[in-house]
Amino acid sequence: MTAVRLTAWVRGRVQGVGFRWWTRARALELGLSGWARNTEDGRVEVVAEGGREACEGLLSLLRAGETPGRVDTVVERWSDARGNLAGFVER
Repeated sequence: MTAVRLTAWVRGRVQGVGFRWWTRARALELGLSGWARNTEDGRVEVVAEGGREACEGLLSLLRAGETPGRVDTVVERWSDARGNLAGFVER
């Protein structure tokens, strides 16, 4: 299995509603490493590394509409895993 890196920017009402905590919990359930952080423009940036299927699963969950707050859009970027992440943290 080749590891990949998913970077996703989530726009909507996603700050101050437990969204990063929720994302961390889902990522850990999927066996992913990475982090989620608030950005100055109101989005949440999510970086996750692991198997392609697990990363796609997290992306689907982010878009499913069952998150805390409200997700309006998710923009994603895929790249090769760097292998420098351990655990999944809220920044």
